[in-house]
Amino acid sequence: MATIPITKRGAEMLKDELHRLKTVERPAVIAAIAEARAQGDLSENADYDAAKDRQGFIEGRIQEIEGKLSVAQVIDPSAVDGGGKVVFGATVELEDEESGDAVKYQIVGEDEADLKQGLINISSPIARALIGKEEGDTAEVQAPGGIRRYEIVAVSYQ
Repeated sequence: MATIPITKRGAEMLKDELHRLKTVERPAVIAAIAEARAQGDLSENADYDAAKDRQGFIEGRIQEIEGKLSVAQVIDPSAVDGGGKVVFGATVELEDEESGDAVKYQIVGEDEADLKQGLINISSPIARALIGKEEGDTAEVQAPGGIRRYEIVAVSYQ
């Protein structure tokens, strides 16, 4: 399996979720299953079915996170020397050439992406258009409404 890039912050978020799932969620669902079993007939026990479904979800998520962390390439954006180029972890300030709107994005891994917080997935169209460009360059992004052009105002590594 290929390595997946993730920022230091993103890796910590996954580790925190994994810890919570193993120490809080898993014991709680085991207790819920035991309680439902104590009620008797399991064939028509909705509480038991719901707890077993929840257990399946939790165990699946634990395996997913452990798998991602095992192949993750953790990158600290502040330690990156991109030489002024847009690279994974970089924070990029853009200006829409048509509207003049200014936006600021950090290029992060898939699990960290949150557009409302300005965190965009490395495999998103805008991130792919920005990678390798420098301050002053123009990036063309294929958007649903047509091609959008963004001027790169600043690139930082924080």
